Amino acid sequence: MPEHDPVRDAARYRADRDRTPDETEPERPPGRMENRHLWVDVVIDQAIARGEFDDLPLAGKPIPGIGTQHDPDWWLKALIEREQISGVLPEAIQLRKDDAVLHERLDRLHHEADVRAALEEFNARIVSARRQLLGGPPVVTPLRDVQLEVQQWHVRRQPPPAPPVEPARPQRRWRRRTSP
Repeated sequence: MPEHDPVRDAARYRADRDRTPDETEPERPPGRMENRHLWVDVVIDQAIARGEFDDLPLAGKPIPGIGTQHDPDWWLKALIEREQISGVLPEAIQLRKDDAVLHERLDRLHHEADVRAALEEFNARIVSARRQLLGGPPVVTPLRDVQLEVQQWHVRRQPPPAPPVEPARPQRRWRRRTSP
């Protein structure tokens, strides 16, 4: 069926012309794109009536970042910060960040084999980044000695020593002074 059938359009026109408008039914706008601003206003008014704009995080406060120097990537930086996205940095910088938190990552592991696998994967990433196949800044992150790191992991997993117990001091006996 063709998109614009003149016979069907004429029949629709006659039906719309002859129909009496119902008071409960809103009048259909003649063009979809010409009157979309009216629809948007109605939807916003309905949302306000439902209270969906109440208690927004920045209500009554200035918008952060307004008035500072314009940064065309402000939205991307805000998204990365808000969603805590990682892995979008150049590999050399990402390796520095991962190196800084490597001990915390290893401390969350429960088996020595997992620790060794994590360290070998980290060292493989360093070697791959040093080849500079993707370009970027130079890699300055040192390789980790797997055996030494595993030993340190074992030491960190041991419970801290109990504090030394002080010997009990003898109690003083207090005498009440007697008045003469």
